[in-house]
Formats: sequence, structure tokens, C-alpha cells
Amino acid sequence: MIDLTVNKQGLEHNLKKARENNILIPTIAQMQHPETIPGKVQDKLKNVGLWDVNPLNLFRITWKNEAKESGGLFQEVPNYIELPSELTGVPCRIIAMAGKWFPTGCHKVGASFGCLAPRLVTGQFDVDVHKAVWPSTGNYCRGGAFNSKLLGAQGVAILPAEMSQERFDWLHEIGAEVIATPGCESNVKEIFDKTNELKLDPQYMIFNQFEEMGNPLWHYNVTGTALADVYEAVKRPGDRFAGACFTSGSAGTMSAGDLLKERYPHLKLGVGEALQCPTILNNGFGGHRIEGIGDKHIPWIHNVKNTDMAIAIDDEDSQRLLRLFNTPEGKDYLLHTLKLNPELVERLTWLGISGIANVLCCIKMAKYYEFTERDVVATVLTDSAVMYGSRIQELDSQFGAYTVHEAKLDHHIHVLGLKTDNLLELTYADRKRVHHLKYYTWVEQQGKDMHDLNALWYDTEGTWDTVHAQAKELDELINAFNEASGVLKSL
Repeated sequence: MIDLTVNKQGLEHNLKKARENNILIPTIAQMQHPETIPGKVQDKLKNVGLWDVNPLNLFRITWKNEAKESGGLFQEVPNYIELPSELTGVPCRIIAMAGKWFPTGCHKVGASFGCLAPRLVTGQFDVDVHKAVWPSTGNYCRGGAFNSKLLGAQGVAILPAEMSQERFDWLHEIGAEVIATPGCESNVKEIFDKTNELKLDPQYMIFNQFEEMGNPLWHYNVTGTALADVYEAVKRPGDRFAGACFTSGSAGTMSAGDLLKERYPHLKLGVGEALQCPTILNNGFGGHRIEGIGDKHIPWIHNVKNTDMAIAIDDEDSQRLLRLFNTPEGKDYLLHTLKLNPELVERLTWLGISGIANVLCCIKMAKYYEFTERDVVATVLTDSAVMYGSRIQELDSQFGAYTVHEAKLDHHIHVLGLKTDNLLELTYADRKRVHHLKYYTWVEQQGKDMHDLNALWYDTEGTWDTVHAQAKELDELINAFNEASGVLKSL
């Protein structure tokens, strides 16, 4: 469970900061149903940019933002892309929900909120005493630094040195302390080593997305509900919600699949990872270029027992498709050879590198299970191409100027040519083997209790359902915090 014990002194400091900076905190229920956000807040949001460092942007931590850079409010159905068979090569419908329209341009701002909010409204995190540390492989530390800034706290971002330059530039601009650890996307242990070093100083409070139960609490309740809303809006008579795929990352988004499997019992849930680092698939390791998904370990918060398939994606596929979707030559091919809708082609820029990998997972799952035109498979686009312009330049430097002919080759090789290799439909024994890998990271390295590890598997203490249900208790604490601060009354 998430510890919701109140620290009165810290809480008083946080309330004082909230009054000074006009900070209101949204509830999980408001993130699910933003139409319930107070009218005074919505009126003020009409003059606030999506990425502005304004506390009101906490209320834009929802999948239902309008697709506007400034002044947008909310809509009934989240922004999504439906990818046609001409592009995917499979007959089923693939629906991808867009994270571009969150503040910071990435859905990780929600996961970081889910980790910070419980400790903020209980006073366990004291803005006068603590710095908030966000260990990450890229986007989570951006979301954490953003939320820290909005809430009047100092954020500390930890991420691998080889992540895209755009990430580092933005973190410095927002005033975060930035620590670059050795290695690339898959060097998660080095991140953990740095957090363990910082733990020795009491001013640092660690919000480790790979173990914080606030991460799955947020995704289960907010991302899971949003995906269900999209499906209910687009389904046709006879359609079936057949599958959902998410690259592993911190495994927070996988908990959205937990909700979907409860609502749609026949749904298959797939977890993706890089072929160059197939930890889930076959206990493997290595470096890769699918930024935002991390690996070489199994996150503590991954409900492995509820996962049906492991899918490995070649990082070369995601790199080549980034260029296909974001260059004039690629768009020329998509528009004039594939005859795709111009609006859709523009929306393909909503796919960042990990979002592309998510879509490729959906295609491989669809081929394996032979999904038909009546099946719907869903995923999320964690961020967009905005954060990867430098990667496209690197590809141009490596391979030379792009051409329409190369765009055609990339589509045929890296999408239509996908096969059902490097994936595994997980048996009970397979799932337990994956779960056992948690021991080496979390018990041996990070000092967790083996009893707690077993509880995650056997669910003897109702771990997952209990955490998911804590959203209601958290909302009660958030409402009490807002009432005590008096900020809403003064707006």
C-alpha cells in the first residue's frame, strides 16, 4: 500500500507554500473526468499555455486535453490516432492514445504526479526541507521536474548521459538540478546507484518510478479509464477489444492494462522491450536506442502475473520510422504512394520513439493472434517527435539525405516486414520466471524484503487491488488540502 500517514509539520509548510503560490491540486477523479474541474479554474486555463510553468497546468494532467498549444480546455474523448491497414499491414484496428497534449508533451507528468501527490498532501514531503529526486531514463524526470516547479519544490533530475539533447536543454531551462549517469537507455542500475548515494543526504527524497506504487495507481485509474473511453467511442457493432501493448519502461502504464483486463476479460496484454536488451524475453541484457523504456531489470511495480505476452522490438525499426514520419520525403511517400489522409500524416508526428515501439508491438501481437478487422488493439504514444529532432539529424548524418525511395523501403522493411519472431506468449511458468528476476534487482541490490516480493506474486495481501483503490483515499486528502489552503475560494 501507499503510506498516507500525515506529517503535520510538513503539511503546514506545504499549505503555506500553496497559499503563497496559489497552488490547487487536482484529484484523480478530475483527471478522469476533467469536466468536473471547477469553472473558475477552467476560465483561467483559457489564458495559460500548455507548457507554461503555471500551477493551473496541474489540471491539464489528463488524457482529455484539447489538442492546443495554449488556452485549451477538455474534451470527452482523449486525442488518439487510428492507424489504417495500409500503414500497419494488419487488418485489425490499432488505436494509439496521444501523450503529446500533456504539459511537457509526455504522459510521464501524470506518473510523477501519482508519486509526488501522496507525500505532498500528507506532508511526508516537506517543500521547506526536501528536494524531489526523479530517477529516470528520460521523460519521467521531465514530468517530475515540471510538477516540482509547479508545486514550489526543487526538482532533481537523474537520467543517462546518452539521452537526447532536447531533454537536457529543457531540464536546465526549467531550473532543475540535472545529474547525468553513465550509459544509455538501458543503464538503469547506474541510475539506482546514484539515487542510493543521494539517499544518504536527508534533504533528498527519492521518487523512484520503478517502485513507487503511486505510478500504477495513476495509470490504472487515469490511463486505463481513458483507453476504455476511447474504445467505447470508436467501437462498431461486433467489435472486440482484443489487445493492448505497452513497452515496459517503469511498468506503470502496464497497470492500465490491469483495468482493461477487468473490463474486457478476453483482452490480451503485451509488454514490449528492445530486442537489443531482451530482459523479459530471455533474461538478456544490452544497450539500445528506444528512449523512454529502460530495462536490464523488472520493475517492482510490474504485475507480471497479469501479462500475456512479451514482445521484443528492434531499435532500428523505431529509428527508421521516426525519420519516415517526420521528414518531407517520408510524408511525400505516405501522402502520395500510400494515399493516407493528410490529417493522419500530420498526426504521425505525435509518435515519439517509444510510441513507435508501442505501435510495432501491437502489429506483432495482431499477427501472432491473427486479429481480424473486428478486433481493436490499443496503446499509448508516450511523447511525440518534438523531443527527437536531434535523432533525425543524426540519422541523416549517418545514412545521408533521405529520399522517397528510402521511405518506401523503410515502410516495407520496418512495418510491413514485421514477423512474429522475438515474442513469447507467456505461460504461468514464464511469468514466474520473469517475476523471479525482480529478486536480483530489488532484494539483492535495493534491500527490499523477500516477503514483499512474494506478496506481489501471490497477491496474498490484495496488493494490486488495494493500491488501485487508494485513489479514493488520496482524493479525500487532496480535497482536504485544497480546503485548508483556501486557494480555490480566493481565485
